[in-house]
Amino acid sequence: MAIADERAALVDAVLERFFTLSKKRAEPLGDHYLHLWGLLERNTQGGKRFRPRMVMAAYCGFGGRDLDAAAYVGAAFELLHTALIVHDDVIDRDFVRRGIPNISGAYRDQAVDRGASEDIAEHRGVSAAVIAGDLALFNSYRLLDRSGADAETRDRLADVLDEAMFASAAGELIDVDFSIDPGMPLVDDILTMERLKTAVYSFETPLQAGAILAGASRDVIDTLGAFGREIGIAYQVIDDVLGVFGEPGATGKTTIGDLREGKRTVMVAFACSTPAWARLCDLIGKHDLTEEEAEEARELLAVCGARAFAENLARDYAQRALARLAEPHIPAALRDELHPVAAEVLDRVK
Repeated sequence: MAIADERAALVDAVLERFFTLSKKRAEPLGDHYLHLWGLLERNTQGGKRFRPRMVMAAYCGFGGRDLDAAAYVGAAFELLHTALIVHDDVIDRDFVRRGIPNISGAYRDQAVDRGASEDIAEHRGVSAAVIAGDLALFNSYRLLDRSGADAETRDRLADVLDEAMFASAAGELIDVDFSIDPGMPLVDDILTMERLKTAVYSFETPLQAGAILAGASRDVIDTLGAFGREIGIAYQVIDDVLGVFGEPGATGKTTIGDLREGKRTVMVAFACSTPAWARLCDLIGKHDLTEEEAEEARELLAVCGARAFAENLARDYAQRALARLAEPHIPAALRDELHPVAAEVLDRVK
């Protein structure tokens, strides 16, 4: 088994034990509550375990040996990720994720089957998802507390997890405001939103948490935060490119959803400053956009230079992140752990 797979298996084992215990606690409280925990567990399964991977990479890069402790910290960030995507689906009024009903969708569909009206069914679905997201959110702290780290280290880890939640909430709010603002945000404002909403909890803080658990110095923890910020922004910019130009089979997402939504991305903000916007403004945000119109929008985004701008920006951020790893206080083992992360982001641009 590859090292990455071994680490992921440890995280999976922590989550499995957590959900087994939680479902056992829920059982006496009723089948309805047990069912909710089962759906929440399903939402944590099958992911890339990217955030635990960041925790493990930093921890092992500093010579950490207690992989069980790191697995608990990684699982805490994975549970946080689950909480945030469950709540994000509520905010976006999405009832499907990766082609199957999410928690909102499952509870909505149950209500419809029982004869509820559409409005009542959707309210039931959203309510269940809010509850499930809350359960995942506060239990991420419980997993952190069970890491076995000393009290001072647990306090520092809790501060980092709190920063992840605090920043993500700010980014989510900015994103919500973007969706109702008729104007186009600046590229820098979009990058700020993407950093706060996703990069902080997906890259910056998991890396810092792994370093804290391993006993790294303050300057190294700060450098890891900067690396995570820059590689996280690069990842998100490319994610938005793939949301329009990617292969659905590889990404698990349609390439028309972001166009119909009118999602504010670096590409769209750049295109707004070009002559192509005269036509693109009629296509981006059109809720009934056809596949033919979507293909026209893609062509215009490419021809006007928006796609190339976004890809070059992502490369620039990824290269900046790599430069952080060249700093003299970064141990060679940590460079070996993190270089593949930057390489994966750069490979997504190709």
